[in-house]
Amino acid sequence: MIAEDGLIVREGIAGMLRRFGHEVVAAVGDAPALMAAVTEHEPDVVVTDVRMPPGFSDEGLQAAIALRAADPSLPVLVLSQYVEQTYAAELLDSAPAAGVGYLLKDRIGDVEEFVDALVQVASGRTVVDPDVVRQLLGRRRDPLQRLTAREREVLGLMAEGRSNAAIARTLTVSEAAVAKHIGSLLAKLDLPPDADDHRRVRAVLAYLRTG
Repeated sequence: MIAEDGLIVREGIAGMLRRFGHEVVAAVGDAPALMAAVTEHEPDVVVTDVRMPPGFSDEGLQAAIALRAADPSLPVLVLSQYVEQTYAAELLDSAPAAGVGYLLKDRIGDVEEFVDALVQVASGRTVVDPDVVRQLLGRRRDPLQRLTAREREVLGLMAEGRSNAAIARTLTVSEAAVAKHIGSLLAKLDLPPDADDHRRVRAVLAYLRTG
């Protein structure tokens, strides 16, 4: 089954798969319809875009993660317009079992490569776009690579035990600006607000490991 908000892309993928002998049981355009269609049709594999209605943020990805949580044996292939490391990592981290894929939409242009990737995912394998792999490996070598120069500076001062007020005085900026930089660097280090342990401590540890 296919979930893609762009009608032309959705119908193009469906037609391509049918030409290769695959049955498309449903083709929908938003995340709620995806969830409903999976329940109704129980497909062998799901192909979904990351960004879909209603919010056009990461609804398709979150639907894929929810589907995998409900049924870890359901193969899911996620398509993305760009390399979005956080999305790819979130999908892969949520999939302890195999049968999951993350490809850039450019791969659809190579029909045989795309269909082969889908078959591999459906058979229980993990398929990740080479460009995504390169960037994920780079990020895991140095988790600070995604930070701006100012965010690294703020993190360095955090590692010295400085408070937000002290950081603001050192950098001659407002405390609000410091708070914004800290929020951004914590997000880039994949430390969500609901993390159980202290996010500032974990950020400092990441800094020290790469120092």
